[in-house]
Amino acid sequence: MNNKIDAETNPLIAKNIKFLNRKQKLMINNEWVEPSSGNFIDVVDPATENVVSHIAAGNKVDIDKAVNAANEAFKCWSKVTPLTRQSLLLQLADLMEKNAERLSEIESIDNGKSLIIARNGDVGSSINFVRYMAGWATKIMGSTLDISAPHMPGAEFHAYIKKQPVGVIGAIVPWNFPLSMAIWKIAPALATGCTIVLKPAEQTSLSALILAELIIEAGFPPGAVNIVTGYGLEAGNSLVTNPGVNKITFTGSVETGKIVGRAAVAEMKRFTLELGGKSPIIIRKDANIDTAILGASMAIFFNQGQTCTAGSRLYIHQSIFDKVVDGVSKFAENINVQPGYDAACGMGPLVSDEQRNRVFGFIKSGIEEGAEVITGAKKLPGAGYFITPTVLKTSQKMKVVQEEIFGPVVCAMPFDDDEEALTLANDTRYGLAASVWTQDLRSAHDLAANIHAGTVWVNCHNVFDPNLPFGGVKQSGIGRELGKASIDGYLEDKTVLMKLN
Repeated sequence: MNNKIDAETNPLIAKNIKFLNRKQKLMINNEWVEPSSGNFIDVVDPATENVVSHIAAGNKVDIDKAVNAANEAFKCWSKVTPLTRQSLLLQLADLMEKNAERLSEIESIDNGKSLIIARNGDVGSSINFVRYMAGWATKIMGSTLDISAPHMPGAEFHAYIKKQPVGVIGAIVPWNFPLSMAIWKIAPALATGCTIVLKPAEQTSLSALILAELIIEAGFPPGAVNIVTGYGLEAGNSLVTNPGVNKITFTGSVETGKIVGRAAVAEMKRFTLELGGKSPIIIRKDANIDTAILGASMAIFFNQGQTCTAGSRLYIHQSIFDKVVDGVSKFAENINVQPGYDAACGMGPLVSDEQRNRVFGFIKSGIEEGAEVITGAKKLPGAGYFITPTVLKTSQKMKVVQEEIFGPVVCAMPFDDDEEALTLANDTRYGLAASVWTQDLRSAHDLAANIHAGTVWVNCHNVFDPNLPFGGVKQSGIGRELGKASIDGYLEDKTVLMKLN
C-alpha cells in the first residue's frame, strides 16, 4: 500500500497530511487494529480525483470482534450512572469543538462539500446534538401504574415500567453527512446505556476515525464504541446479520434499507430505517416570491443535492410558474461550482464518479421522456466530479420525478389549486419531508396536515433541530431520529408487577 499522498492540489490535504498518511486502522475495544484481511480501500478526493488516504477493509472477522467487544462493554456501560454518561458525552462534545476545524477540513476533503458548510453545518450541528443528547442521559424515566386484578379480590399490587437499554447497536451510515449521521446514532445509543458498532460509508470514513480518537480521549470505556470501516457487502452485511447485535439503525437508500429490514426481522432484531426521499415543494400564488425562489433553490442545491430531504419536486402555482422557474434557474447559474476548499465555493463536486454517472443517467432519462432543460445538465471539464446545477421542466410520471436522484436536479411543474398540489405531492412512494410556501396561515395548516411526509416545513426547508423528531412515512423509513423519539428508539419497556400481600 502506498501511503504517500500528493498534497499539492488541495491545500486542506497539506494541513492534514500527517493524519492522511497514517495507516487508517479499525477502532475496536479502544484499540487500533489491523483489518484481518490485510486489505485497504483508496480514499479519493472528489474535487481532484486523487487518492488522499487509505482505510481498512473490515470484514466479518473484524465485525465479530467489534460486536463481542460491544457485548462485553454493555455489561458495565449499561449500569454506569446517568450522570457519568452525561459527563462523558459533554467531554466528547468539548473535544469535538476543540477539533472542529480539523473535522471540518477532513469532511470537506473526504466528501467534497464546501468547507464553510462542513464547519457551520455538519460539525457545528454534531457538537450541538451531542450536548443535547447528554442532557437526556439523566432524564430517562419509567412510570408506576395502578392495576386492576378482579380475579384476585383483596390483593394489593405494585406495578412499574422500567426503561432499559436495548443492548448492542449496529449502525450503518451514508456518505452525504458522514459525521452528522454517525453522531445521530452514537450519541443517543451512549446516552441510554447502549454500546455500538459503527460502519461508516466506505466513500467517507475519515471523520469517523477522528471521532474514534476523540471518543477514546474523552474516556469512554473500551468497547462502548467500535468503528469498523469497509464495504457494505462485507462489513455492513456482517453487522446486520451478527446474532450479537440487538438493534440495527440504518440510514441510506430504500433498496438497501429493505434488505437490512428483512435481515433484521429474520432474527427479530429491533431496527430503525431512515431512507430516501423525493421531497415536494409547494409554492402557492400568495407566497412571497423572492423568498420562495431563494428557499426552493437552497432546498435542492444545498450539499450538491445529496440530501435525503432535497426539494427535488417543485410545484408552482401556474400564475407564477414562469417567474419562479426563471428565478431558480438564475440562482443555479450564479452558483460557483468549485472545490470545497475554495472560499468562493457555492457547490462542490458530487461524492464519486459513480454518483455523478447516476445523476446524469436520470437527467438523460428525463430528456428522453420529454423534459425541457432550462439550465445545467453539464459535466464540468477537468478533474473532479463536478456537475452544473440543473433545472428541468417535467411532467409527473417521468422517472426523473418519481425516483430519488440524490443530486442537484430539480423538476418544476405547475398546478392550478391546492387540491391538485396535494395530489401531485402525495403521488410518490416516498414520504420523508416537504415544504409549503404561503402567507395564508389556514392553507399552511391544511396542506401540512394532508401532505404525506414525516416533516413539513412552512416558508423554509431543511431546517433541523435536535429536539424535533425526524423520519419518514411510506417507503422513506421506519422510526424516528432526533428528539425524545431518538432516545425511545434505544430503550425497551420492562414491566414489573409485585404482589404485596
